[in-house]
Amino acid sequence: MKKEDLLNRISINPEVMVGKPTIRGLRITVEQILKALAGGVTVDALLDDYPELEKEDIQAVLTYASELVNEERVFAVK
Repeated sequence: MKKEDLLNRISINPEVMVGKPTIRGLRITVEQILKALAGGVTVDALLDDYPELEKEDIQAVLTYASELVNEERVFAVK
């Protein structure tokens, strides 16, 4: 799946989950999935816990996070 297609799975709506990025407008945030993955939860376990999720949604979360980190810049203060 192309990066653009994956990123289109991430929704930001101020009326859903206080505007946090969610997956396909569901009440599942990018943050929830990232924290679960960072905590050692497997993709298969996530898909079992959230039957409405698809494997591409997990890829979308990782792609979204990767894009955010790619945009970060640290400037030295003199």
